[in-house]
Amino acid sequence: MLSHPGLGAVYRKLKEELAGAADARRLEEIRVAYLGRKGAITAVLQGIKELSPEERRSTGRLANLLKQGLEEELASRLEGIRRRELEESLRRERLDISLPGRHIPYGTRHLLSSIIEEIEDIFIGLGYRVAEGPEVELDYYNFEALNTPDWHPSKSLQDTFYVELPGSGRSDVLLRTHTSPVQIRVMESTPPPVYIIAPGKAYRHDVPDATHSPMFHQVEGLAVDEGISLGDLKGTLETFAKRMFGEDRKVRFRPHFFPFTEPSAEVDVSCNMCGGSGCRVCKGTGWLEILGAGMVDPNVFAYVGYDPEKWSGFAFGMGVERIALLKYGVPDIRFFFDNDLRLLRQY
Repeated sequence: MLSHPGLGAVYRKLKEELAGAADARRLEEIRVAYLGRKGAITAVLQGIKELSPEERRSTGRLANLLKQGLEEELASRLEGIRRRELEESLRRERLDISLPGRHIPYGTRHLLSSIIEEIEDIFIGLGYRVAEGPEVELDYYNFEALNTPDWHPSKSLQDTFYVELPGSGRSDVLLRTHTSPVQIRVMESTPPPVYIIAPGKAYRHDVPDATHSPMFHQVEGLAVDEGISLGDLKGTLETFAKRMFGEDRKVRFRPHFFPFTEPSAEVDVSCNMCGGSGCRVCKGTGWLEILGAGMVDPNVFAYVGYDPEKWSGFAFGMGVERIALLKYGVPDIRFFFDNDLRLLRQY
């Protein structure tokens, strides 16, 4: 096959070695021995410069054919070996699917997360979107732009956590006491109409007890559009209350005061324990408070540059823990933070 005596010897020896190669390691040794820097075929190619021009051409062509053939043969043999090794490995490692699986403990969604998600789903279905904002806030967004004067008791150190920023010289940084600042930030950056809810954490200087926690969760809501009325507020919150607590629940609105809404109201639902007849849970009233709400005060619109002559709106806010307490009959807010799996697994 090969007329050049050196190539002929190389070819015969190569065939013998390939025939005896049974694994990938031996194939690599053959590749290095023939195609490496000091390999046999490489040596032939380096020596053709001493041949006549005609011999040089024929020998170079044959050497390159041999080199190409060897590379293809090595690749094919290596692929076959790897395929056999894989098949053998799969046979050895075959799974016995008749064996029972082992239980792996896994976490579940916390009750408060489920309540927040349920609230979001209700309002998203009504055309609202979810908005978020910082938990470390400025006095301006937390109080001033929400029409809360300096003398208001909520601004005292007894009610609010203020944050010291060394070297800043600022005394107006605090942990937000509600998620209402998100409403101001959204209105500052968004032209009306606006329909948002703002779920998140809030902080107040409360001593932990059955109904209070220094950290809690709120969902605030805001709707701003042309021609929004108190009737729109009532219809929206009645829809929410019935979807959250049941279509059979009654809803009532009681006059109240909030600095950033006028008129303002607190919203109650009929007690699920006594059906409204009065019991220990509702303290004999037949009603359970679920949230506060009202029409946005025109002064708030002035802070964000909305024309109160053209735009009107309503806002509302609810405590997520309170909603969970009332919906599931949990007696103590602290249970939500104790990580007692006996309670959490019930929900």
